Amino acid sequence: MSKKKEKEKAEKTKAAEETTDAVKEEKPEAEQDDSAKKIKSLEDEVASGKDKYMRLAAEYENYRKRTANEKLSIYDDATARAVTELLPVADSVRMALENLKDSDPEIIKGIELISNQLDKSFEKLKIESYGKPGDEFDPNLHNAVSMVDSDEYKSNQIANVFQTGYKIGDKIIRHAMVQVVN
Repeated sequence: MSKKKEKEKAEKTKAAEETTDAVKEEKPEAEQDDSAKKIKSLEDEVASGKDKYMRLAAEYENYRKRTANEKLSIYDDATARAVTELLPVADSVRMALENLKDSDPEIIKGIELISNQLDKSFEKLKIESYGKPGDEFDPNLHNAVSMVDSDEYKSNQIANVFQTGYKIGDKIIRHAMVQVVN
């Protein structure tokens, strides 16, 4: 072969190798782009799954707290309904004690025992009575049925209680019926 032909052959081989190298270099870049896209896609999928999991965990925690509060509320509501039926009995016992001051001491003692039993039962059920003379008037707790002038109490205080109020926790079972000082 002539030097010219060898030179042309060498140039063609060199050009072919350069083309092959360029293709080899391009191919890994394309593969790297695909790998980067796959990694990014998988990272997004993991982040999305984690977000869904965190939201589900938060929803479950809220559900658990809400159902616990509803259970307590149901108990308080049921207790309040049952006690509402017993309040007239408590009122009658208290009126009997107030009106039997000059009666036989044995009768008074018996009614006091009944009153104490009612108070202990209410205490076990976490029922509180409220509304006593001298307390500050609160329209959220008391029903004012009349106003009176008094030297004994300050303005906006309760002078007389006509009907005792009862509550369980923050839930009002019955508002106190009171007379308020002007």
